[in-house]
Amino acid sequence: MIDDLLLEVHRLDDMLASAGHPPDLGQPAKRRASRFASAKDRDEFVAARISLQLFAATLLNVEPQQLVANYHCPQCGQGQDHGRPGFLLDGGPAPLALSASRASGWLLLAGVAHAPEELRLGVDLESTGTATFEGFDDVALTATEKRLLSTIPDQERDSQRARLWARKEAWLKMTGEGLRHNPAELDVLERRGVQDLDIVGGRALPDGLVAALAIG
Repeated sequence: MIDDLLLEVHRLDDMLASAGHPPDLGQPAKRRASRFASAKDRDEFVAARISLQLFAATLLNVEPQQLVANYHCPQCGQGQDHGRPGFLLDGGPAPLALSASRASGWLLLAGVAHAPEELRLGVDLESTGTATFEGFDDVALTATEKRLLSTIPDQERDSQRARLWARKEAWLKMTGEGLRHNPAELDVLERRGVQDLDIVGGRALPDGLVAALAIG
């Protein structure tokens, strides 16, 4: 674990209620927010973006309004409404490594200020019910991972499936590949650089959630 790594988990409803005068999220995020059909989904998206900007400002000890969202997608380039989170500060890239993930009304944040340029982070937060659909194992797990599941008591398998999926998502966020990499070909049982997160900010994760962190 990196000494300067900061991890936080927040309930999105609380973050939106306490935002006060939120920072400008930028046009890409505003356009994306306007496309949500569900008001709840839109509010959670906005709350997550506000929370990340406040988190980044705290890491750098600057005002949130000084930061300009600048997400990077390996396929689409800079200035997107998706991809690896980042910000501009004083016209240049803010010296941050960031990752964020939300699930079931909660938000997980990870960040390192003044990180080496090559440092990459990936976090993923999942509900333990994420991986319960029929056929999940065949599309998402390697043969080794399937064998492990076969040795686990039935009542623990859904949680273990979700943990494996969180590790995969965290790793693929960190590398920037996303689901362009077949998750069924990515074994995360013994992969160095990825780990489960059970304690965040000195507290256990809320019931029904699992999380993972990847650093590279």
